[in-house]
Amino acid sequence: MKRRKLIRYAGAGLLTTFGVGFGGGLNSSVAQTGGGAISIQWLGHTCFLFTGGGLRILVNPFRPVGCTAGYRPPQVAADLVLISSQLLDEGAATGLPGNPQILFQPGDYQVSNIQLKGISMPHDRVGGARFGDNIAWQWIYNGIKVLHLGGAAAPIQLEEKILMGRPDVLLVPVGGSVKAYNAEEAKGAIATLNPKIIIPTHFRTKAADDTTCQDEYSIEPVDNFMGLMAGEENVRIDRVNSDKISFKSGDLPQKGAIVKLFSYKF
Repeated sequence: MKRRKLIRYAGAGLLTTFGVGFGGGLNSSVAQTGGGAISIQWLGHTCFLFTGGGLRILVNPFRPVGCTAGYRPPQVAADLVLISSQLLDEGAATGLPGNPQILFQPGDYQVSNIQLKGISMPHDRVGGARFGDNIAWQWIYNGIKVLHLGGAAAPIQLEEKILMGRPDVLLVPVGGSVKAYNAEEAKGAIATLNPKIIIPTHFRTKAADDTTCQDEYSIEPVDNFMGLMAGEENVRIDRVNSDKISFKSGDLPQKGAIVKLFSYKF
């Protein structure tokens, strides 16, 4: 088996090399743009496969244990794997098909013609003392700015907000527990970032219930979050009868936001 290629953080010098500007995260003038579509597939928990811009990006592959025990292992081909933490539900990248590049540290990267930013934030509510850091991943696909918050648990600070900018698509944990946002905290992050499309992650399903996800790790059903968002002005709820959506930049809402709730195919 080929040795996997790990791209490590190379330091602040990459900020100039990759044209990353202050005040908005990635600089769209140097990122991949165009009228192509982006496809997003939910593989369970916080794991998603993004396809577009000539690159397949897999975020947070997991090992089926604990809160991911009931999901199928995300054995899908990808060119690039992004890891938010090295916990087993967000960072089990061994055994994946092919020879993808793997990013697991904060910093600025370029893969093919797409720039990515890994933004470090605490993975718990005590400054990372229990679970260390969580990496939020941001990139631009065909003119669509994606931000995956991974397993964020701490409020977004001003410095982090500056790096993140305003995403078109925000993937945000909503199920709570000791290492991820609950519904109210997720709503606060959404208010801070003002995205156009919101995709909830990390919530209770048939695959992640109290038999596998217990005590302080127990997570709430997504309906808690959906109920909060349904009461928000200019927010539309779309319960997608699929584990996959595809759209172009021109399909993004001009006003307000849409919450896209995927269906996992058990």
